[in-house]
Amino acid sequence: MRIHLPIKRSVARYIVSLRLLVWLLLLTLPTIKADAQPTDAPPYSRFGVVEGFWLPEVVCELGAGWERIIFDWSQHQPTGPDDWHTLNVDDRWLAAAQDCNREVVAIVKHTPDWATDGTPGPGVPKGLYLPVDDPGNVWANFIRKAAEYYAPRGVERFIIWNEPDISRDTYGYIFEGTLDDYFQMLKVAYLAARQGNPNAKIHLAGMTYWHDVNAHRRLYLDRLLERIQQDPDAAANNHYFDVVSLHIYFRTETVYDIVSQTRALLERYSLSDKAIWINETNAAPTDDPLWPVVRPQYQLNLAQQSAFLVQASALALAAGVERIAAYKFYDWNLPPQGEAFGLLRADGSRRPAFDTWQTVIRQFSDVQSAAFAQSESIDVVRLERADDQQMIVAWARTADAAWLRISATSDTAVQFDQYGGMVQPEPTDGVYTLALDGARCTKHDGCAVGGNVALLVQPSGEIIVEDVTGTPIPLSFRK
Repeated sequence: MRIHLPIKRSVARYIVSLRLLVWLLLLTLPTIKADAQPTDAPPYSRFGVVEGFWLPEVVCELGAGWERIIFDWSQHQPTGPDDWHTLNVDDRWLAAAQDCNREVVAIVKHTPDWATDGTPGPGVPKGLYLPVDDPGNVWANFIRKAAEYYAPRGVERFIIWNEPDISRDTYGYIFEGTLDDYFQMLKVAYLAARQGNPNAKIHLAGMTYWHDVNAHRRLYLDRLLERIQQDPDAAANNHYFDVVSLHIYFRTETVYDIVSQTRALLERYSLSDKAIWINETNAAPTDDPLWPVVRPQYQLNLAQQSAFLVQASALALAAGVERIAAYKFYDWNLPPQGEAFGLLRADGSRRPAFDTWQTVIRQFSDVQSAAFAQSESIDVVRLERADDQQMIVAWARTADAAWLRISATSDTAVQFDQYGGMVQPEPTDGVYTLALDGARCTKHDGCAVGGNVALLVQPSGEIIVEDVTGTPIPLSFRK
């Protein structure tokens, strides 16, 4: 993972009274369906982490439903194609994950020096354009063997490389091939993996989005989907992939926007059956008293990290994301003042974000549909759960505090804060009231992350949300 700072955008600062004017007839307005897992999939939670294997008991306590682990090609086959060393993905990690009902998703990258004429690591594999069954296609041989070897160990999903949209002339690039080269890697990986394991699933590399936007380039994903469609055998081979992967950081509302753009691209290319996963998301804090960090942009505290994780998850569900992972679980091996994203610090202590992610896992995993509404001052997500409970997730978009009145469907409700703290509020005249703290905003970043999140759970039913005075105004759902 690398930080990809979005284009600077002026953030409108609305002058509003503390009395929020919001009205939602949530039941009658259209909803955006959150993609369900396939019916034949194991009952994994849709919320995961990057690299939870370091502390198996703690990640099991967290309840993550999946984790991403690097399957390093150069470590599996360091000196030649006959090597097969698997200590970089210890079988004990995989067994611990299975014991805790956590799916392992492989991200495959790093070309061995013997396998490329380019730069070891980001180099294009030798023989890539040979037939998939040709012994000289070293990439095909590795993927086929990996798919076969790891299938009985519970690994069937393979992400093909990472962030190829970082161009070769940019510091920190990860893949030095062209878009055509990446397409060929994807195609070969799909065909070879299915030879090794007919149930293998192929995920596109995670895209940064902002590298293209900042360079005023057409999105890499757009260009890649176009290239896939040009292949005469693509349609007969599931277009060589099953899942689109995204990396989204720091700015809450970009989650919904980027996922929506991605869904629109898939629909444009008649690929709307493909799932969208967010493989990396977080808002790493700079103002952690136990681990201060100097960063030129996004000065964030621990409360904002927690708020972002809840907000990003709710918006992702509303936009139709199938699974989401927090980057990352544990800040192992960080130098002093190194940028720290972990739910756990380098010393193993827990940031408040650990409790937040556990709350998201417990409260959001069985969501069946979701809808997103927005005013000038507030974001509201409605989540309908399989247990016939409805959750309202709300936060202030600006520095101004706000109040919400939510009509009660029952005299019994539960209110959570963003850390999982719980109270049982009592309705007054058939209404629950939520107080929303204003966002922490700066001149440089605007209100990148909304204010602290309030969550109200009550039985499903028709509700009205309005300002504290009881004066409603229309508020439309975003589609």
